[in-house]
Amino acid sequence: MRKLTVGLAVAALSAGCVGPMSQPAGTGVVKITSLGSHDGELCVRDRAMIFEDPDGTRILYDAGFTVRGPNDPRLGKIDAVLLSHVHGDHLGPGHQPSANAGTCGNPDFSVNVTPNSTTTMIAAAKKARIFAGSDMHTFLAAKVKAAGGDPKQVQLVRFGALGKIGGVSVATVPATHTNGVGPEFLDKPLADLLRGQGLNVDVGPPVGYVLRFSNGLVAYLSGDTGITAEQDVTVRRYYKANLAVMNIGGFPFTTGPDESAFVIAELVKPNAVIATHVNEVATKGGKLVPGSKTEQFMKRVGIPTHVPLSGRTMSFDGAGRCTAGC
Repeated sequence: MRKLTVGLAVAALSAGCVGPMSQPAGTGVVKITSLGSHDGELCVRDRAMIFEDPDGTRILYDAGFTVRGPNDPRLGKIDAVLLSHVHGDHLGPGHQPSANAGTCGNPDFSVNVTPNSTTTMIAAAKKARIFAGSDMHTFLAAKVKAAGGDPKQVQLVRFGALGKIGGVSVATVPATHTNGVGPEFLDKPLADLLRGQGLNVDVGPPVGYVLRFSNGLVAYLSGDTGITAEQDVTVRRYYKANLAVMNIGGFPFTTGPDESAFVIAELVKPNAVIATHVNEVATKGGKLVPGSKTEQFMKRVGIPTHVPLSGRTMSFDGAGRCTAGC
């Protein structure tokens, strides 16, 4: 009996069927909602999304500038917070004073929350866990404590580890970017010293995430990244992502529409993709702006591509197919 069991295990490994996210799929849909600066649009600084598992577990990803603090009515219950890296447009040094303040191309982010951050203030107020890769966990734990939370809310999940919240498994994967904390997030006199030298504090490499939901959906959240072999080896071959949330903003920060299309079509090969971090006014009146980078990406990627309009909820089945809201 033991030989038979070992033989079956080897066969399963050879077929690529065994991995930390290979549990049987359940039922229901994953709901994904963009929390952007302007209702019904995809705007220049939009990053934040909420992922809701069929079991009700709610995960906030890269709050950035566009979540209006812990009291933003769009948040509701938040069980976990993800942060790809500590750049301000993801960590959140400030936010809008009210919904739709400013314009889609130039939102009003006049509410300053530094030296704390929107991300850690939300985690503290919601008593949510933060899943942090790299060496970000100690920095984020200190910020959560300063915001009135418990540093133990911050859970380290380095490459190869696997966290769990409700029915959702959480893994971090490599991203090719930088990860320096800006002086605005630091207390004096360290902040003044760093500003004088033009320096940031590096907290290790940035990360992307792979989430496996209870209905079987496996979503790759790229963070800010360039093209990397990990998108083939780790994200596609090992975790078998069938939905991607891909940055496409381009020069000088991340992959542009052409490079991102290559990542999706040739490396990750999911069944669908959501374009994010577009760094442009991608829509007007909820319609795609002709000639935009977002349109360029959609034309080149070759699979169903979805535009995350702020406040709109999209639903995905376990295979990565949009069933509503797209």
